[in-house]
Amino acid sequence: MSLRLVVVDADVLGRNRTGDEKYVLNLLRELPVPAAAAGLRIAAVTRHPELVPDGVEPIELGTRSQELRMSWTLPRLLRSEEAALVHTQYALPLRLPCPAVVTIHDLSFERDATLMSRRDRHIFRLVVPRAARRAAGILTVSERSKRDIVELYGIPAERIVVTPNSVDPVFVPGEGGSRDFVLAVGAVQRRKNQLVALAAARSVGLPLVVVGPERDSALARELREGGATLRGHVSIEELATLYRGAACLVQASLYEGFGLPVLEAMASGTPVVVVRDEALVEVAGGAAVVVDGAEGLVDGIRRAISDREILVAAGLERARSFSGRAAAERTVAVYLTALA
Repeated sequence: MSLRLVVVDADVLGRNRTGDEKYVLNLLRELPVPAAAAGLRIAAVTRHPELVPDGVEPIELGTRSQELRMSWTLPRLLRSEEAALVHTQYALPLRLPCPAVVTIHDLSFERDATLMSRRDRHIFRLVVPRAARRAAGILTVSERSKRDIVELYGIPAERIVVTPNSVDPVFVPGEGGSRDFVLAVGAVQRRKNQLVALAAARSVGLPLVVVGPERDSALARELREGGATLRGHVSIEELATLYRGAACLVQASLYEGFGLPVLEAMASGTPVVVVRDEALVEVAGGAAVVVDGAEGLVDGIRRAISDREILVAAGLERARSFSGRAAAERTVAVYLTALA
């Protein structure tokens, strides 16, 4: 019996797209086994076939623009490959020769107009609700994002399946580093609220190290002027080393759909401090220091340092509950429902 082809849009691979890229990479690592058991084979469409994990068929597809890619080249490829199903993030091709599953990580662009540029917000508000209505299946990464999709787009809850993120195997405890800095991980943009993390770190006498691509040059300049070290995009091995060497991770985001750095830090044996964002609290699951806004971050960092052993143990236990294989199995179940 021939296996039906599922094409995963992996265009984010190699493009420093932080959470979206990690989601696709971790999913592709785990999909082949449950997919094969369900009579499916997995292919990944990407500009970087060398980044596709073993067990997944790479299909190289360059693009001059995302508009052309989604309107013409990707639909044409799906037809030529005789795909039974396509899995994308946020947006669907304009013409669909097969059923589609879409992953919508969060609706931050709907909740707060200041968290994204006007152009990007306009595009997302156009393509994401359209994708949610047209898709045969919808995946998201947290209960928080599922509630937002139900409330803002009127999608029935039973059409949405939560498949939480998992962490790369590189994130494990190791020999502690200097532990003389506070770490913030995420793209440099207003939504991540790194200026607040910087002020809190300085108040306890520690420097702030920020890891993530610079999306807002003015904010990056403010952070540097305030004494923060901006590392930009780093390799996953370097990121793991930074987690293990930090006094704690601080995530002060104004809005998150999941908050993968929280999970990565916990898996690395690093205490975590988060503001009371709905998704960050959901991921932390009682294993992090949760504070009420910027005013609580200073005390939160002090507590993370003083209660390090307790928080590390709780974080490691929490991180183990996020299974990449379980997420892949739930994803395959959505594929089968969409194909039916």
